[in-house]
Amino acid sequence: MPLVNSNYKRPPFFYLNGHLETIIPSVSRKIEGVRYQRERIDTPDHDFLNIDWIKKDSSKLLIISHGLEGGSDRHYVTAMAKLFSSKGWDIVAWNNRSCNGEMNRQRILYHHGASYDLRTVVDHALGKQTYDDVAMVGISMGGGQTLRYLGEEDEFGVPSQIRRAVVVSAPCSLIESAETLTLRSNRLYEKKFLTKLKVKIAQKAELYPDIDVSNLDELKTLRDFDTRFSAPIHGFESTDAFYEFCNPYPFIEKINREVLVLNALNDPLLKGGCYPYELAKGMNNLYLETPKRGGHVGFTLRGNEYTYSELRALEFLGNS
Repeated sequence: MPLVNSNYKRPPFFYLNGHLETIIPSVSRKIEGVRYQRERIDTPDHDFLNIDWIKKDSSKLLIISHGLEGGSDRHYVTAMAKLFSSKGWDIVAWNNRSCNGEMNRQRILYHHGASYDLRTVVDHALGKQTYDDVAMVGISMGGGQTLRYLGEEDEFGVPSQIRRAVVVSAPCSLIESAETLTLRSNRLYEKKFLTKLKVKIAQKAELYPDIDVSNLDELKTLRDFDTRFSAPIHGFESTDAFYEFCNPYPFIEKINREVLVLNALNDPLLKGGCYPYELAKGMNNLYLETPKRGGHVGFTLRGNEYTYSELRALEFLGNS
């Protein structure tokens, strides 16, 4: 019954609620001193992924997966990379298709269920160098992708070197997480994501003119966008079918590696099954930590370069 009592108490006093705990780090946090080496790798469907390395000639590798409309340049990725590399780990921070400034070749973009691209990254990294110990960290959407990847072991296999993973602010129940974006209080987040995705689909339409982007400004919600673009472009007959496919929840109980899920109770983008208490009670390898505070990808610590989630990931995954 691995329900973990959290040592995270609260952020600085002026972070008054989960929204401020989410927004302030997102717009103001800067991480200095991270220098990646970029590599472009091919995918099985003749597309490409950009992956960013920090190499220490280590026997340990950390693979980091970013959130929706994020990339390896986001503060929560660079901080995690900086912290682990300072402890002697090699780092691979990968970018989902079309993320971090470069449009991909194929018609599809990316989505929460794109564990196939994470698998390509893992296979490439382990084929390039021998690692004795491989760990994974997924943040927000990247957490869902990581859970799905690990839960697909029976179907696709998971390398034996991967022993542990941490997911932070992960939409374990994507369908319920998506419902939070219909709340008036969450309109800011939905508008931010939607604005970025509209720009991307317009760029994609330049490569594939049959993608109809007329009246794009009429789309008011992410569900509108997914109904018109995400679902059909990725081959789904309906938005609900698309969401069901992308949902990591059914895969969690199939995971055989040790996983820490760190989801704050005041996260404005999580609810319900995003806090998988019943699964954790029945699994000896799923550690569920749900502090009262933290927001979405927040977990700020006053006077510390790193957040609680980053330090907690290092503690869980091994800091030797």
